[in-house]
Amino acid sequence: MDNAHTIITYNAILATTGKMLTAAQNSEWDQLVSLEQECRKLTDSLKKNDTEPLLDQELQQKKVKIIHQILDNDAQIRAIIEPWMARLQDMLSANKRTRNLQQTYQPVNNV
Repeated sequence: MDNAHTIITYNAILATTGKMLTAAQNSEWDQLVSLEQECRKLTDSLKKNDTEPLLDQELQQKKVKIIHQILDNDAQIRAIIEPWMARLQDMLSANKRTRNLQQTYQPVNNV
């Protein structure tokens, strides 16, 4: 992977995480999942290249700036998703408890 392709890939990841943030803000969960898969493919393409090219100082600074923006998007997405996931987990746990109680106290049919 050459220098230009490396920066292009990081910019694509940044754009995708920006779309992910918008999807999370709008509770568009299916879109968020789809974008997360797209982001994973992009990051996998970076990982496949064991050695990133050495970037000159200007490109290295640009890469660092992009990474910081990606991490900021990620933090904002997590701030939205984590409380939602906790509520979902609580609802699932409550449903499981209700189902267990119903099974425990369900009358036995003697035929």
